[in-house]
Amino acid sequence: MFRTLFDIALRHILGRKRQTLTTMTGVAVSTMVLITTISLTRGLLDSFTETIIDVAPHITVKGEKLDLVPVDLMEGNTLQRRAFVEDHIGRDDREEVRNYGEILDILASPAFRGEVLAASPYVASQVMAVKGIRNQPVLVKGVILDREEKISRIGRSLTSGDLNLFRKSPDAILVGRTVARDLDLRLNDALTVVSVDGKSRQCKVAGVFFTGVNAADNSVLSSLKFAQILEGFPANKVTGIALKIRDPLRDEGLASDLQRITGYTCLTWQKENSSILMLFARIGYIVLSLVAFVGIVSGFGVANILVTTVFEKSRDIAIMKSFGFSSGQMVGLFVFEGFLVGLAGALFGGLLSVGSISLLASLPIESSQGPLTKTGFSMSWNPWYFFFVIAVTVLISTIAAALPSARAAKLEPVKVLRDANL
Repeated sequence: MFRTLFDIALRHILGRKRQTLTTMTGVAVSTMVLITTISLTRGLLDSFTETIIDVAPHITVKGEKLDLVPVDLMEGNTLQRRAFVEDHIGRDDREEVRNYGEILDILASPAFRGEVLAASPYVASQVMAVKGIRNQPVLVKGVILDREEKISRIGRSLTSGDLNLFRKSPDAILVGRTVARDLDLRLNDALTVVSVDGKSRQCKVAGVFFTGVNAADNSVLSSLKFAQILEGFPANKVTGIALKIRDPLRDEGLASDLQRITGYTCLTWQKENSSILMLFARIGYIVLSLVAFVGIVSGFGVANILVTTVFEKSRDIAIMKSFGFSSGQMVGLFVFEGFLVGLAGALFGGLLSVGSISLLASLPIESSQGPLTKTGFSMSWNPWYFFFVIAVTVLISTIAAALPSARAAKLEPVKVLRDANL
């Protein structure tokens, strides 16, 4: 019986080749668009996560002292307590980690040695960079190069220059590509930086780097001592400490432990980039909504061809029912036709999406994709995206066949045949 229904379904589908081909093309195009969109969205998120984990610190010890737990003066024996207000005018204190060497010793202790792979103290200083008639505000990040290399791997990001030149000269700097382009800086060029106290200092470009992270490429690296001079920090103070840990996806517990031990705020890379990750999540919801709406449109196309088939094949359906085909078999026949049309269109759309994803990924165009700068588009090849979209498309096409199949099941053979003879 199944073989008979299968042959009938194929005859119905092939009997209206133009309409069937048009419907399958619509299903295929919608499937291609959805898979490509999901691949682009998820690819950008995966690329951002991989780049941040590879280049940026996993945990940052900030120079923000934790607030002490306030005492509730309304509980207990309040007669024995007094509240005083001291220095109630707020201060805009600079972020600083004092005696950072002690924290580095803690991180190097056996308790954290297995989890913390690298630690790099840094000093961040906002300055005005001047070259000739060009000037712009720039963030100078002072680091200990050998420690910073373990965090950001700045050596492999150099497009020109040499780290040895940076090590040898105390006033040498490494310039991000964005800054180099804006100020027209080249190797060995002189750059003047003006700190917040109005004092100017001369620097020499020892290299230009490009990480792909826009925030990093819009900054300048200097020696730690040089940045401490810019900020007016003594030798035992830094702005923060960047950490590289063994498992960056499970860093909340370690951050909490370090926060409790050091007394300073410890932010994970997820918290540092929470707004961007939230944006990606919202885009993901929008893409899923597109999957639903476009799938429904494809379902209408499948339903349209089946409604037409039922209308034109009413006499054939009546004859089949008079030969003993049940209403359930009629429903199964047209649901099966919807399944075949949806499956063929979705599979063809999957093949088209392979080509579209490959094309976008291979485009030799450098573009700024949110917080990253990439050559070509970051595309994801996760096979689950293909399976998910194809499965949803086929499911919607099958469900869309329920309405015409129910109409076919309600046809009464005697009435249809009598009207046909008239």
